[in-house]
Amino acid sequence: MHYTGTIWRPPYEASSLLLEVTAGCTHHKCKFCTLYSDLPFSFRMSHLEDVEEDLKEAKEQYRLWKNHTVSRIFLTGANPFVLKADRLLKIAEMAHQYFPKCRTIGCFSRITDITIKTDEELKKLRQAGFDGLTIGIETGDDEALKFMNKGYLSKDIVEQCKRLDAAGIGYSFFYLTSISGAGRGEMGARITAEICNQLHPRLIGANMLMIYPESELYREIQAGNWREEGELEKYRELRVLIENLHIPVWFAAMGASNAIQLQGKLPEDKEKLLGIIEDIINTVSEEELRRYRRNLPHL
Repeated sequence: MHYTGTIWRPPYEASSLLLEVTAGCTHHKCKFCTLYSDLPFSFRMSHLEDVEEDLKEAKEQYRLWKNHTVSRIFLTGANPFVLKADRLLKIAEMAHQYFPKCRTIGCFSRITDITIKTDEELKKLRQAGFDGLTIGIETGDDEALKFMNKGYLSKDIVEQCKRLDAAGIGYSFFYLTSISGAGRGEMGARITAEICNQLHPRLIGANMLMIYPESELYREIQAGNWREEGELEKYRELRVLIENLHIPVWFAAMGASNAIQLQGKLPEDKEKLLGIIEDIINTVSEEELRRYRRNLPHL
């Protein structure tokens, strides 16, 4: 299989066939991100034969596992949805050719990747099987989005995800706890909940901001331009986010950046989740949580 660099996927794509069609990130300007620092963006406009070769290899491997079929394919790379619609449709056609029982195709997407597609193209992509995009919106706090160089604002999140809703393409959000900075987290969480409440994400996955010395954000901190939340402050932020979500959605804080993991369905499990967070705030020390973060070498 043709894989380039570290392959990142959401936890819920563990059983999906991972197919590389891009490598790296087209944006590559978020101040906090170091995931693709050593990997310039590339996509295989002239190398679809590599993709087809991977599909052939995967088909042979799955053939050896009796009674195992591929029902979902996840395209790897930071944001494969940036590819033009006709290229994505060609990839979907090849995927269905080799795996006829594949029902859906997912991938990471930036908000700006949706913008460059027409409504008609989005509908065609849904008909071809694209569903369940994972979008790192990070926050609905415009001040934080601007400072971190995300390349879009909260109004863009609403506008573009409503277009996905209209096309029937499902999506999940990643929320980045602490992105608004010290003293602003609860406000940022409240604004983000207001954004999410206008949309239909299937899942909101909360990760806690990890700051590494090679990041631009680290240099901003050293210059005194930004301060990180305390560990217990981050859980108070999560509490506000959950309190203010009023849509049916699966909520999960399951990534390695979360010292204590939790998940549940809203609104049914809201009180349970809030109870867990309250216990953390009342019984776990700041130092214990900070020690976990210091000892986490990378995501």
